[in-house]
Amino acid sequence: MPRPILATIHVDSMKQNLALAKAKTPNAKAWGVLKANGYGHGLERAMRAFAAADGLALIEFDNAVKLRELGWTKPILLLEGFFGPEDLVTMADHNLQAAVHCDEQLAWLEAAAPQLSARGIRFDLHLKMNTGMNRLGFTPEAFAAAHARLSAIACVASITLMTHFANADDIDHPLLPIGEQLRRFERGAAGLPGPRSLSNSAGVLLHADLKSDWVRPGIMLYGGTPGGGTADDFGLQPTMTLSSEIIGVQDIAAGEVVGYGSRFKADVPMRVGVVACGYADGYPRVAPAGTPVLVDGVRTRLVGRVSMDMLTVDLTELPQARLGSKVTLWGRGLPIDEVAEAADTIGYELMCALAPRVPVVEG
Repeated sequence: MPRPILATIHVDSMKQNLALAKAKTPNAKAWGVLKANGYGHGLERAMRAFAAADGLALIEFDNAVKLRELGWTKPILLLEGFFGPEDLVTMADHNLQAAVHCDEQLAWLEAAAPQLSARGIRFDLHLKMNTGMNRLGFTPEAFAAAHARLSAIACVASITLMTHFANADDIDHPLLPIGEQLRRFERGAAGLPGPRSLSNSAGVLLHADLKSDWVRPGIMLYGGTPGGGTADDFGLQPTMTLSSEIIGVQDIAAGEVVGYGSRFKADVPMRVGVVACGYADGYPRVAPAGTPVLVDGVRTRLVGRVSMDMLTVDLTELPQARLGSKVTLWGRGLPIDEVAEAADTIGYELMCALAPRVPVVEG
């Protein structure tokens, strides 16, 4: 029989989470963000789940092309833009939109414009402003000039004005509050035409009053939160359940140790269950003792260090647990953000780290 680990993707929950995002921003159109293979949920599966989105957004050119091949006809946005002039051909052939965030991209467009215009190609582009996150984008001071330059290119059909929030989950962040980013955006975009694209998941969930023509929900579509509350607080549904089974049980005496490095020492006699899941499956190796786990629906804790193929859990207070008992590592009944917080990471990483060897089903 196969190893009992399994990832179950809840497509109906993905649909519900998108519906929630759209309900919170009824005056905006919504991109369904599905970069990183739909946050580990599968590209085709995410496309089906987000059929009600106004467009899909990602960063990988090959996956953008695959979405077209799978039948997606609505807009597709490349959030990191294009990486070289040759990418403009792919964009033209597959009707792709892209972010524009640097002078080099402007130069590539200017050079390619005569040939593209001769083919009747006109791009819908998203001019990105760096309002303080300092990753991609033109500074507010340089934004109007970049807009003028982009507007003058013959193969440009439309320009959306775009930025990205660093701390939308923390309105009073001491270094870069969202209010300061908004002030910078409004200063740089003053008088410029074009729709606005502002909010990520945190913006949608916590600042739904922002005036934005497009929103870009990501992690919330997959039942995780960017901060500022729990999934239950926001009405989000978990979309990925990682489950396995108990494959071994050890009764140990007080003073005995568990796992590599012998980092966990039993203070009292304990019953320890061995679970068929490890870091080679995508479970975080750094998860400490005490990380929550469900066994037959009952909450217990991780003990000992996570190894490549197995981890160990405390069954002392679960006398009914035995070989074959069902284990939930995260998902329905155990929010992924709880596990991520215990491991000092974020739910995004856990979803994206799901290993190829883990079987995936819908349910």
